[in-house]
Amino acid sequence: MSRQRSSNRRLHAAALLVVATASIALVAPSLARADAVTTWNLYATNALIGTAGQPPPVATVHLAMVQGAVYDAVNAIDGGHEGYLLTPRPAGPLDSRDAAAAAAAHRMLLSIVPGQQTTLDAQYLASLALIPDGSPKTRGIAVGEAAAAAMIAARTDDGRFGPFRFAVGSTTGVWRPVLPMFVNDPNAWIKDVKPFMVDSASQFRSSGPLDVTSHQYAKEFKEVKSVGSAGSTTRTADQTYVSRYWAEHPAGTWSRITRALSAERGLSVTDNARLFAMLYFTAADSLITVWDSKAHWPFWRPITAIREAATDGNPDTTADPDWLPLIPTPPYPDEPSGHSGLSGSFVATMQDFFGTDHVAWTDTNNAGMTWSYTRLSDAIDEIVDLRVWSGIHFRTADEHGAKIARQVAQWREKHFFKPAHHGD
Repeated sequence: MSRQRSSNRRLHAAALLVVATASIALVAPSLARADAVTTWNLYATNALIGTAGQPPPVATVHLAMVQGAVYDAVNAIDGGHEGYLLTPRPAGPLDSRDAAAAAAAHRMLLSIVPGQQTTLDAQYLASLALIPDGSPKTRGIAVGEAAAAAMIAARTDDGRFGPFRFAVGSTTGVWRPVLPMFVNDPNAWIKDVKPFMVDSASQFRSSGPLDVTSHQYAKEFKEVKSVGSAGSTTRTADQTYVSRYWAEHPAGTWSRITRALSAERGLSVTDNARLFAMLYFTAADSLITVWDSKAHWPFWRPITAIREAATDGNPDTTADPDWLPLIPTPPYPDEPSGHSGLSGSFVATMQDFFGTDHVAWTDTNNAGMTWSYTRLSDAIDEIVDLRVWSGIHFRTADEHGAKIARQVAQWREKHFFKPAHHGD
């Protein structure tokens, strides 16, 4: 592992601007072979994460909706795999996959962030302008619209935006809002969202946190207290750097990494449609499971545990009432880790899709921080570690988040995205 510090007519004018901007962006190495799937994944992450500011679990659920519709649209034309909501129709193999992908993504995003219609319409016109006019384009658009309509219907009243908030406690081991903003997660309703693949949010619920009076808890307490503090003298410079690198929006980071890997490997539009749907279905179900577990096990965060250790009944822990973590603590319980659940789902899915752990990449985040990996497993192993180095999780929570991701990925492999058997 190495570190490098480097850095429709009414919208015609806007569409030309988007075409010009896209043409510049698409010559970058990471998007040199961009197709409608990867281009609209970029548009979707910009719309949901950049403009709408949706946090990781919310953005991930919405990206799953977008990418699922895109998959169904492209796969309905290709017919190579089982559909999710649409039945593949190999009778139309000449229909435009790019038009289908763009239409599906555009329609889905309009349903999720309608306030961004001007930008989305311009991007859509720019995408369609790259596709020759004719019946294949027209039919591709119709397939994309049908896929989006099916997804919108399937996700209506699916549990999003409910009133649930995490229970707040004041006793030993129970979660409560903490510095810096003392917020109770306004998106705690994620636990009630209907999963995309697994049977229920509790199907792979974690086994829960350690007993605060146990020896193992004291061991993990001491680890995060030492290496995760803002002024730690035991955390290395590289550990601090990578903790800050991964502190940005993980759904955006993994989308960027996946687009770059797709371009490097020359994946087809059909392969991209399936890969991105697999990634976000797995990630969404992992996070829905994680939030269900957080509600079931409302365990306190290290900042609370360390500041209030005098009350935990464990003789091997020592309180520090002024302790602060390296990275600000998120506004929800510790157990299990959302970042490990999301990142673990990307790792497990790419291992399945590429058929190997030996996938290497170098990525520069939005803060200009660059980090490299040579294997997928190295990434999730380090993420489990760095959430401890960041001072915001006990190790058990990180390990449980990664375990949930593996279980959801295994479920996906058994039940979804299977090759189609026509004529059976």
